[in-house]
Amino acid sequence: MIEKIQICNVASYGAIAEELADLQKINFIYGSNGTGKTTVSRVVADCQSHSQCKLIWKDGSQMERLVYNRDFVDRNFNQSSDFKGIFTLGENDDQVLGKIQSAKAELDQIKGNIVRFNNVLDGNGELTGKRAQLATLESEFENRCWDIKSKYDARFEDAFAGARAKKKDFKNRLLAESKSNTSSSVPLVELEKKAQTVFGEAPVTADLLILPDEGGILAHESDDILAKKVIGKEDVDIAALIQKLGSSDWVKQGRKFYDPDQRVCPFCQQDTPATLESDLNQYFDEIFIADTKKIKELHEAYKIKSDHLLQRIKEQLDDPSEFLNADKLKAEHARLESKIGINLQRLGEKIRESSKPIALESLKDILEVILVLMNNANASIKKHNKMVADIGTEREVLKGQVWRNLLDNEIQTDLATYNGKKAGLDGAIEKLEKKIKESSEEQRKKELEIQTLEKDNTSIQPTINGINELLRSFGFTGFVLAKSDRDRFYQIQRPDGSNAKETLSEGEKSFITFLYFYHLLKGSENESGMTSDRVVVFDDPVSSLDSDVLFIVSNLIKGLFDEVRGEAGTIRQVFVLTHNVYFHKEVSFNPRRCADTRLRDETFWTVRKTSQQSKIKSHDTNPVKTSYELLWIEIREPERDSLAIQNTMRRILENYFKILGNVDPDDICGYFEGNEKLICRSLFSWANDGSHFAHDSLFVSIDDSMVEIYSNVFKRIFEKTDHIAHYNMMMGDSLSGEQIEPTELAS
Repeated sequence: MIEKIQICNVASYGAIAEELADLQKINFIYGSNGTGKTTVSRVVADCQSHSQCKLIWKDGSQMERLVYNRDFVDRNFNQSSDFKGIFTLGENDDQVLGKIQSAKAELDQIKGNIVRFNNVLDGNGELTGKRAQLATLESEFENRCWDIKSKYDARFEDAFAGARAKKKDFKNRLLAESKSNTSSSVPLVELEKKAQTVFGEAPVTADLLILPDEGGILAHESDDILAKKVIGKEDVDIAALIQKLGSSDWVKQGRKFYDPDQRVCPFCQQDTPATLESDLNQYFDEIFIADTKKIKELHEAYKIKSDHLLQRIKEQLDDPSEFLNADKLKAEHARLESKIGINLQRLGEKIRESSKPIALESLKDILEVILVLMNNANASIKKHNKMVADIGTEREVLKGQVWRNLLDNEIQTDLATYNGKKAGLDGAIEKLEKKIKESSEEQRKKELEIQTLEKDNTSIQPTINGINELLRSFGFTGFVLAKSDRDRFYQIQRPDGSNAKETLSEGEKSFITFLYFYHLLKGSENESGMTSDRVVVFDDPVSSLDSDVLFIVSNLIKGLFDEVRGEAGTIRQVFVLTHNVYFHKEVSFNPRRCADTRLRDETFWTVRKTSQQSKIKSHDTNPVKTSYELLWIEIREPERDSLAIQNTMRRILENYFKILGNVDPDDICGYFEGNEKLICRSLFSWANDGSHFAHDSLFVSIDDSMVEIYSNVFKRIFEKTDHIAHYNMMMGDSLSGEQIEPTELAS
């Protein structure tokens, strides 16, 4: 059964949803043409096509919906010359019918079980479901955990890292710790003291210094070439003179200036012997050349290695470690640089004067001091890094101890209660979900069983017989319903067998379409499905019908009310929408209803259009008493439609004074003067249009600002004519519900 209908942003309904709530088995909706009734029926028929509208079903169980409105008429009467056949259960095989009834009862029991399981699982208006209970439990426990977090957050912020942003995160972390935490229990005072140190600003590890590699530079200090006198060959004639004079280096340097062609000494400019060139070449032989080359190579190697050594040390000084004695290293670097400079200078001299032995300044002591400085720094760095690593371990230990303290001293009782309740709810939810799944499968199988039984025992002939019997009993003898040449279809035939569909009057069309729908309620357009539970909507079923047929239709519908109330058939809920006052009064009449209240299984609604927007209003009593009273309802409404209010006032005055009271409007207008007299005449001008019925429509627009003026004059008309008591009665909160007679006016 539908419990609530919400309609918005469709047709004349605005963005704020209009709502029919607390719907019952029988629901009456009254409204004039164009106010939005058919939109309600369309939403019920196909809510999915109206994305912003909603149907809310009792217990979430949807039912088949059968809607009689102009869409149904167009779909079934105008599109084809034939009606689709309506399959109904036969009455010959009592055994099959009994099986269907038994299976239907079992299906209803299964559906009831599913509803009960879902109510326990998800709750309903009176019962809180297990899922909601679990959600409440989770929320309450989250709040309790968050209170603990707030209490200790400032002291143990680092221990709560990763779980401080959301309540759910902190709760989940606490639950995880309760299962895995094996830390020792430490008093809170000790934890707080330890946290001040361990959770302070975190130190970082430092990189070890790269020790300089002397790269064999010390070995060069003892190279034999340094002490060797590199001189020429001794058995050459000129050798004795060179060695006596000790001028080997001087001669070697002067050779490059000697020109053998000119044979002139580059130093004294005297002529030289013809053998001088040969003697010099013999003196400076291959051994001499090899030793000279070795001196140069030593110089180059020493230069490269010393530059590399100095650069490595300088790199440490450019970005000194906090653990290094940079000032001491800087001084040693300067000493090293100085000694290397001296040694390079001596090697340069050895190249120039290879005959002189030299000795290099030793770098060993300085390098040992430098290595000691850097090794000491690395020792300090290793100690620091170990301390950093230990702090990381200490932090993890402290974090575990903090959570252990919370588990033992803050949340232990709440946690035990939470775990117990959660286990029970989780178990119940799992069982309910399993039962719903199993019952849903049982429902599917039972529905298939019913469909199979229905297919074996259905026919379209009973519908033909039923409709033709109603037509004959109500005096419609000019046509009947018969089987069409098309299988499973009907056609409307004249007594001579000709197709009568195109020649029917509007009243006949309306009646035969209604009867077709009426029989569809107890059958199906398919060979199965006629025993499914249904919601039925009648939207203006008496259009184009005369008063006799109107009475017939209302009684047929009222017969369905009895079935719904007694749960005798498959119809579980009925909606009746109409603009016809007389039909509404007839179909809604129930002698069991007290005058001032509605029955428990029914609702009453009105649909009005205010400022071109449809509005739905609920009523505790039947709002439709007489058409005259409906006009006063429009006057009493605080949100009155300025487009129609003038006509409404005209109709009241016409009915009350002219038709019922036979009062001359000119006499009444004579009580007024000036602008009020003009307004009075405009209100009574209705009489000149020849209209004598309160339900006729004439729309004359007046400005919103004039509504109040017209309302005041309208009231004063009753005052001037001494009928203010009638005005007050009709404008009161409740109406007597009695038909107003002309004799009342005469008195």
